[in-house]
Amino acid sequence: MRDPRIDLWASDEVHFQQHGSRCRMWVPPEDPDPVVLHHPTRRSVGYFGAVRLRDGKVVFRREPHRFNAQSFQVFLQDLRVRSSRSGRRVVVIADNARYHHAVFHKAWRHQHADHFALDFLPPYSPDLNPIERLWKLVRRLCLHNRYFPCLDEVIVAVEQQFAPWTKGNETVRRLCTVI
Repeated sequence: MRDPRIDLWASDEVHFQQHGSRCRMWVPPEDPDPVVLHHPTRRSVGYFGAVRLRDGKVVFRREPHRFNAQSFQVFLQDLRVRSSRSGRRVVVIADNARYHHAVFHKAWRHQHADHFALDFLPPYSPDLNPIERLWKLVRRLCLHNRYFPCLDEVIVAVEQQFAPWTKGNETVRRLCTVI
């Protein structure tokens, strides 16, 4: 990460659920067993995301369908365009999801290997991916202790949180560079 010729990015996928999580609440002492209802759904919205470890810049893309080789290639192409402006070689940290290694985009990856490469984490080690800390922060800032009657409100809340981070953010940088 200290090499000035290389931009290191951490990437991953995430789903944000429509029913937020309840972390803290005030309960009157006379209520021995509170029941807290949430929206009865399993609906969620998926995002591809990447964070540049040098300055905390976030690139994200909502995925309306499924995470697969085609959608991952579209995200990689978008990330390559957005990250190539610095003129540095881009190395993207990714986990070992099958579609990250897919034959579908292997030729594209080899074509751009001089300036844009994937580096894979060891198997079964998601905690090593720095962007996981960002997902946890987004959930805490946007989704905890909130009720979302529709999925569109989750999208608005999450994307409003992402928006200022697209220019870079010191808090995100510090969060994702802690090892």
